[in-house]
Amino acid sequence: MKKLTPLGRLFLVLAIIGSLFGLKWLIMDSGYVMQKQTIASQDVDKIDLPDAAKNTNTNVGLANMPSETPATINQPEVRWLHWAWNAQMGLMFANGGTTTTEGSLMAKNNVKLKLTRQDDVSKMQQDLIKFASEYKSNPATDQGTHFVSIMGDGGAAFLAGINPELAKLGPEYIAQIVYTCGKSLGEDKFMGLPAWKENPQTAKGGLTAAYLRDGDWNIVVKWCGDNNIRVNPDETTFDPDAMNFVAANDYLDAAEKYISGYSEDREVVQNGKRMGKKQKVTVNGVATWTPGDVNVAEKKGGLVSIVSTKEYRSQMPCVVIGIKKWMQDNRSTVENMIKAIGEGGDQVKAHPEALAKGAEISAKAYNEADKAYWLKYYKGVQVADKQGMVVELGGSAVHNLGDNMEIFGLNSGSTNVVKIVYEKFGDLVSKLYPKLVPNYPKADEVIDVSYLKNVASKAGNNIASADKVTFNNDANIKEKVSERSWSIEFETGKAAFTPQAAKVMEELFDDLIVASNLRVEIQGHTDNVGDANANMSLSEQRAFAVKDWLEKKSPNNFPDGRISVLSFGQTKPIAPNSTLEGRAKNRRVAIVLGK
Repeated sequence: MKKLTPLGRLFLVLAIIGSLFGLKWLIMDSGYVMQKQTIASQDVDKIDLPDAAKNTNTNVGLANMPSETPATINQPEVRWLHWAWNAQMGLMFANGGTTTTEGSLMAKNNVKLKLTRQDDVSKMQQDLIKFASEYKSNPATDQGTHFVSIMGDGGAAFLAGINPELAKLGPEYIAQIVYTCGKSLGEDKFMGLPAWKENPQTAKGGLTAAYLRDGDWNIVVKWCGDNNIRVNPDETTFDPDAMNFVAANDYLDAAEKYISGYSEDREVVQNGKRMGKKQKVTVNGVATWTPGDVNVAEKKGGLVSIVSTKEYRSQMPCVVIGIKKWMQDNRSTVENMIKAIGEGGDQVKAHPEALAKGAEISAKAYNEADKAYWLKYYKGVQVADKQGMVVELGGSAVHNLGDNMEIFGLNSGSTNVVKIVYEKFGDLVSKLYPKLVPNYPKADEVIDVSYLKNVASKAGNNIASADKVTFNNDANIKEKVSERSWSIEFETGKAAFTPQAAKVMEELFDDLIVASNLRVEIQGHTDNVGDANANMSLSEQRAFAVKDWLEKKSPNNFPDGRISVLSFGQTKPIAPNSTLEGRAKNRRVAIVLGK
């Protein structure tokens, strides 16, 4: 009998797992044999994202436009699966088309790259596994894909789904993050009823369609955590006191479920208990990205952008993921590819002609809409939807080499934003779905900056600077996005942190690294023990201590003008001062995020 190949064994295992899941559903999940377990809605910790920079021009000369003629390159073909995402505009310009063209930056760097749109995440994962499995025995294989590009905040869940399988081929075959093409800058968003934006608490009992455990879903969950709204992780029940979800096949299906008025009859749960009744619920929220947001506005309307990557500016870098073994074996190809994409980012950022060409190539690569469409929604626009409501649509930015040095924490005063986002949202999905994602690969194992560092080293001083976010010192928060109290312990009567405060401060830092386009207002509070005037002064000193700590830890992510301080002393208690517990709650630092 012919032996199964490693790939064949993998597919056999997947088939067996599928059968087991079917048996599990019959016995445990369906309720026919065993009573179903009720999953309680959960509070979500606040996640504030790192600073990402504005997409300003770089001082580089205009390159020649790539032709439409396929380039003749005496190199093996490199295959790349991608979504329809404007953050890849620099990549598109660099390659010249779905295959590398004559005169393109990729051709000049001697890389033969084939780009293929693939919206299905599971197929991306399958093709990475397929390539690695075949590559082990046949380095010249034409099966599978060398690279994929996805949302960085979904990286932990993505790699948790494939690296355990890839590691069976050997630890050198795992998938790793090596670069970022750009970032979402508004197009990825949570769209909901206007009342939710006015008063977030009215979103309790909402039903949002999303591709679960991915970047757009993360936006909703983060916003809920910011506003003390519980999240119901069970997409088969309805909790009127939490945000609920409908599982979509992809980001376009999420939009379509709202447009079509998708409804379900669900069992009602409260505080983790089934209430013995069902309720018909209809989708009234969407997590999606362009063109999903455009479809919602044009085909139905009625929803506004509650929050997006315009506010959570650092949440969603477009990360490039490849197979470690192949990348190590083909280091020069990987570095040349990174160099070309960085140069493409420079061109798109600096020159309207290159941006327009990138949009033209994108329309062909995505096989959807036209040049004008992708150009329009790269920049982002405000339009009236089908019901006459003004909504924000689109918005992305590309990265150059300097931006990557900044976002991976390789520049002086920077921090590794990619790592923070990876871990923060990895922790989040593990908390809400412990059975599906009990753990995820360690960031230090799956983020390899050696290729980027080599490219930067060879470039020397010829690296266009990274974009910087700036804030006006005299501007206050006009629109509050979230507010949360932090229990930061100080020495009694002083503004010095206790050793126990270190962990909380690190958590606060990581949180604030994600919401990069939002101002930070630090409010100091005390209990009522002691003199009121002294408490007012002490609350101010403690708020400034937090401000100084953040700014010293990462000056680039906390530039002048981003953080402001207010002191309230004992004037705004949130609990009675008559008990030890109440006084402990009142000794706090509140963090307000807004714009």
